[in-house]
Amino acid sequence: MVDFSAVRGGNAYDNDGSKVGSVDEVYTDKETGEPSFVTVNTGLFGSKTTFVPLADASVDGNDVRLPYDKSKIKDAPSIDPDAEISDEEQERLYEYYGLGGSGHGVGGTGTGVGTDRDGLRDGDRDRDGVLGDRDRDRDRDRKVGDDDAISVSEERLRTGTREETIGRARLRKYVTTQHVREEVPVTREEVRVTREPVTDGGTGNATIGEEEVEVTLHGERVVGGKETVETERVRLEKEAVRDTETVEGDLRKENVDVDVDGSTKDRDNDGKRDRL
Repeated sequence: MVDFSAVRGGNAYDNDGSKVGSVDEVYTDKETGEPSFVTVNTGLFGSKTTFVPLADASVDGNDVRLPYDKSKIKDAPSIDPDAEISDEEQERLYEYYGLGGSGHGVGGTGTGVGTDRDGLRDGDRDRDGVLGDRDRDRDRDRKVGDDDAISVSEERLRTGTREETIGRARLRKYVTTQHVREEVPVTREEVRVTREPVTDGGTGNATIGEEEVEVTLHGERVVGGKETVETERVRLEKEAVRDTETVEGDLRKENVDVDVDGSTKDRDNDGKRDRL
C-alpha cells in the first residue's frame, strides 16, 4: 500500500506532471484504513478545495501524482470540505471521476471515509460523515444511553501567510548634458612708462639720435578640458516592513437544545430555550 501520509502540505501534480495545487488533507477509508481521497487547494491563491480520488495515484517525496489532467481536477464538483457531504454529492464525485459510483472500492456508500488530521485544527477530532457516511445522523440524534454524549463542533478561522512577488525595483544610470560657465582669473603683463629726472649732470657724453628698447610681455591663457571623476556610489537595499491585513469569514457553530418529554426545557424561565 502506498504511504500517502507525507503528502499533506506538499504539491499535487496531474498525469502530465503539471502542478495543480497544494495538498490540504488526506482522507482514509474508515473500515480498511487505506487512503482514499485528497483535497487539493486550486484556483486563485488556493481559493477552491477539490476532492480527488487516490486510486492509481503515486507518491514522489512529499508530492502526489494524480491520474487525471489538471483541467479535470479543477473542474470537479465543488464540495465544502468542512461540512457533511450528502449521498448525492458523493455519487456525483464518483461519477465525475469515472469510478463507477458507490460500487467502486474506494470508500463507497456505506463504508464511510474519514480524515487523519494528526491534531490539525480541532485536536484529534475525526471528521465523521465526510464523503457519504450513512451513519452520520447517529452522532446528531444520539440519545441518552448511547454513550450519553454527542459531539459538538465549530468552525474556526485558519490563517497564515506566504511569500509572493509584489513588484520589482530597478536602479538605472543614465546620462544628461549640462552647459557650465565658469569665470577663471588670468594674469597678463602690460607696459607702463616711467620717467625720472637726471640731477647729477649726467655722464657728459650724451648724444642726440634715435634709439629703441624692446621688452617681452607675458600673460596667462585659459586652457579648457574635461575629466571624469567618481562622485558617489548608489545601491538598492531591501527592508521588511510589517503591516496587518484583515481576514474575515462566516463561521458555523453547532449548538445543543435540551428537549425533555417532547417540549423544549426552559430551566431559567426566561421564555427562551436553553442552549448548551
